[in-house]
Amino acid sequence: MPPLGIAQISSYLEKTPDWSLEDNGQYIMRLFEFPDFTAAVEFVDKIVPLANEEEHHPDVRIHDYNKVEVKLTTHSAGGLTEKDFKVAAKIDKL
Repeated sequence: MPPLGIAQISSYLEKTPDWSLEDNGQYIMRLFEFPDFTAAVEFVDKIVPLANEEEHHPDVRIHDYNKVEVKLTTHSAGGLTEKDFKVAAKIDKL
């Protein structure tokens, strides 16, 4: 699967407006904030089965006690693909 072009990425970003394009278009990222550490961990726990089902695993980082940073890219394609935006949209619904 080849990486998306900038026009395609822009179109997908309109559908996932809470995600930002990072690192010269190499990945998309969203920062989630929760009331406490437990809620942040529970959110990550919800991402795990979704990622396994989609066979597409984001980079996830918990920091500053209650924040979860989620990054998506398709390493095998060398950039963003439709799959990244599909998983982003599903994460938004958690």
